[in-house]
Amino acid sequence: MWQIWLIIAGLFFIGEIATVGFLIFWFGVGALIAMVVSIFTSNIIIQTTVFLITSTILIFATKPFVKKFVDVKKTNTNVYSIIGKKAFVIKNIDPIHSVGQIKINGEVWTAESQDNQIIEEGSEVEILEIKGVKAIVKPVQVLNKV
Repeated sequence: MWQIWLIIAGLFFIGEIATVGFLIFWFGVGALIAMVVSIFTSNIIIQTTVFLITSTILIFATKPFVKKFVDVKKTNTNVYSIIGKKAFVIKNIDPIHSVGQIKINGEVWTAESQDNQIIEEGSEVEILEIKGVKAIVKPVQVLNKV
């Protein structure tokens, strides 16, 4: 019977390689402990109980420790780091024709106005949010034409 527990442990360890949660690993360890128990008793109920109890205890005992290493802090990508920043309109933002572009940090973004108003080229805008590949903006300063 110990060979079956060894195969089960191996399957759990292979499954752990395919995931990143570090959860299945403890079932593999539980199966190894059940394998050791199977050497001393042939009672499958005792072996299965040992497997379940040790796996459960190991999961809950190591959860806080593992959580520190698995849960990495999310860092804003370039997309979300521009929210709240100022940019300049390089192509009129016209909600009727669904056109408009802004430039920020040397990058050109498709833009639309927050309240569907036309914002002219050269105006300064503030980026409020990102929807898909479009920056939603509001005017900060209106360009005065002479």
